[in-house]
This record gives sequence, structure tokens and C-alpha cells, in this order.
Amino acid sequence: MQFETLPGFREFYPDACARRNHIFGQWRKVARAFNFLEYDAPVLEPLELYIEKSGEEIVGQLFNFEDRGGRAVALRPEMTPSLARLVGAKANGLKRPIKWFNIGEHYRYERPQKGRLRAFYQYNVDIFGEAGPGADAELIALLVQALQAFGLGSDDFKVRLSDRDLWLHMLAAEGLDEDASATVLGIIDKLERMDRSKAIERLAPVIGDEAEAFLGRIEEVIAIRDFETLTNYMQNLASEGDIADQIRIRLGEWEQLLNSLQAAGAGEFIQIDLGIVRGLAYYTGFVFEAFEASGEGRALAGGGRYDALVKKLGGPDMPAVGFAMGDVTLADLLESKGLTPTYVQSPDFIAIIGGPEARDAAMGDAALIRRMGYTIDYPLKDQAFGKQFKEANQKGARFALIYGSEEIEQGVVKVRDFSSGVEQMLPRDGLEASIPDLMQSGLS
Repeated sequence: MQFETLPGFREFYPDACARRNHIFGQWRKVARAFNFLEYDAPVLEPLELYIEKSGEEIVGQLFNFEDRGGRAVALRPEMTPSLARLVGAKANGLKRPIKWFNIGEHYRYERPQKGRLRAFYQYNVDIFGEAGPGADAELIALLVQALQAFGLGSDDFKVRLSDRDLWLHMLAAEGLDEDASATVLGIIDKLERMDRSKAIERLAPVIGDEAEAFLGRIEEVIAIRDFETLTNYMQNLASEGDIADQIRIRLGEWEQLLNSLQAAGAGEFIQIDLGIVRGLAYYTGFVFEAFEASGEGRALAGGGRYDALVKKLGGPDMPAVGFAMGDVTLADLLESKGLTPTYVQSPDFIAIIGGPEARDAAMGDAALIRRMGYTIDYPLKDQAFGKQFKEANQKGARFALIYGSEEIEQGVVKVRDFSSGVEQMLPRDGLEASIPDLMQSGLS
């Protein structure tokens, strides 16, 4: 019987694993350049952790079950709840701002489709303990640089920037309370995928007979693409009072954020788009999503402010901002742009052994070379010289170390540089000193 991989899960043969690890390597490199520290968390968590954060409806999207101890558990669908718990548990002992990142596998029980699988890796980057827009700017600049690291430019992706706080001010100016505003934000989040008539139908219970006119005003806001227009629109909503004061303060934070992103070299990637509200209710301020510039395909990354979540999950009151980037949509984009690297996984050295008497000598030298940090392939059985050389060429080795009976008697090893074809005898007792020069200059 031939077993098959479960739907929505992936196997990584060595070439695919190398491509995946390339993505991980670039992610780590960029996070460390911004001085973020790597952490990890359990892949299996209490089911209640996700219900507390997202509500009962999340259960239908999870791989969840009861373990042998009678506990309701789930494979993690995202990292944020685990991270908020980790930070909350030791918040008093952590130096702020807390800048952490993680690369881990996550699981969602949903219909597999292009860009979305049941098992996927995510790059999670978060800052805790900093309420000002400087933290938002740092995260968005890191996101931009993380995508640039793969060769993507401003013609390839944009970061769509929005703000739930501005929406709440606008909806308050319309006379909506907190519950009604939350309902409207949920509708706005789905507008791109919803017929206009359906949107009006869903707004009617909240807005009443003015639902269509109200939707027109929402569409006007969503169409704004520059800060000057946004500023003028917001200032016209209220000229005095608390709402006007809150709008003025918030626009100042917008200006600070945009100026910081421009200074960080990310300005050309930023697109104001208040159609982005991030449907998850725990977001509290600036929100953003990275999309392919053409607008096709799924979001590459998404995130924003979630200042209330740590406290909600039992920790102290602590501001937070973060984003997650998935490997599936990123890999699809890199492939479509011809930016997927081809990895040749070849050893630095390959040992060519002339017979049983040379095996121990070659094994000893191989152990030395590996301790020095270089790669060497060693034949596991005796074979003719010709077959060994053929395999060395197939594996793409840079050098061959040849051990024949004469070499063993003389205490030397014959080195062949495959790129130049040059051969040279090296004393085996001086091999440790010779290898670094050999790797740097080769034989000519």
C-alpha cells in the first residue's frame, strides 16, 4: 500500500528543503539586522487560548482534539496568542522594548487552495512595550526590507497602510457607538470580496435607510491614496470638540509614521489604503498588509497594533505591534518573478579511496576536515577509481582527496582541483594548515 501526504500538507525533498531554508535564512538575517531576538513556543496549545483571543468561531478552523489527559488542545493556527502569553508571563523581567521574532509551522483546517495550505510556515515579528508610531515604523520598515532581501522591488509589492483608530473617529462622527462601529469594520474588511448590494444589505440593520449613502462615504474614504487628501477629509469631519481633537492628534501620528518610513527608505513601498482594516477584532490602531503590486494573489504579509491582547490573555497592560508573513504566498511570488534560487548542494571535498588499506587514513582526514567546518563526502564501500571519480563529478565536489597505496606509504594525499584539473601532493600531517589556503585559492 502506497501512503499519500495528507491534503494541504507538504513534503520537502532536499531541493525543496533548500529553497525553504533560503527563505528562512533571509528572514533571520533581516530580523537580526534590526536586533530582534528569536524565540519559540509549543506547537500544541490549550484550545481555550485561541477561543479567548478569537472567539468560538475559530474552532471550526483548527486541528483540535482532546488529549489523553482530557484537555482540549489545538495545533497552533498562528503565533500571536502564544507570544502574548509568553511575554505576559515574564513582562516585569523583560527589558523594553521587547523585539522578538519566530519562524514556525502553523496549522489550519480549511480547504487547500493556491496560496493557502493546511500546514504552512510563518515569519512572526513583534514589538512589545512601545506605544508610539516609532514601533510601527520599525516593523513596517523591517517588512519592506524582508521582501527586498529576495530581490523584490517597489514594482513587485506594496504595503497598504490603514488605521482602525481613524475609522473609529470617522464612525463616531457618523454617530455610531462602539458595537455598531465594530460591525461596520467587519463589513469594510470584506468589501473587496462582496457585491455592493450585499454590503448595503448588511449595513442596513446598523445604519437604516441611509445605508447606501453611508456606503458611498465609506467608498470615498477607501479611494483616498495620499496623506494630504486624507488630512483634508478627516479635518472636515469635525471642526471642534473631542472628536476633532482626537483626529488632529491621530493625523500627527500618521505624519510621524510616514516621515519615519520615508527616512528608512520604505516610502516608495507605502500605499495609503483604508480598505485594509484586518478583520480580527483585537487590532487597535495602524494596520497594514503587503500585497503583490499588481493586486493579484493573496496578501504576502499582514499585521498591525494589538495593544489590548496581552492583558486580555492574563498579562499586564502592554502595547504591542507585529506582523506575520507566510512562506506559501512568498514562494509563489518569487517563482512567478523568476527569483527562486537554484541550489547546488555539493561537498567541498570528496575522498577517493584506492582500497581497504587507505580507508582508515581517509576516514581520519575526513573527520579533521569536518571539524574545521568544511564538507566532505566519504565512500561507504570499496569501488573502482573510475566509478568514484564519476560520482565526484556528478556530486559537484570542488576537490578530490585521493588515497592510493603509494600516497599512504609516503604519508601524503593527492589533491585534485576539479575546476582547474591541477593535482598536487600535500603532506597529511600538515593537512589542517593547508586546507584554508586550498579553499581560498584552489590549485593552478
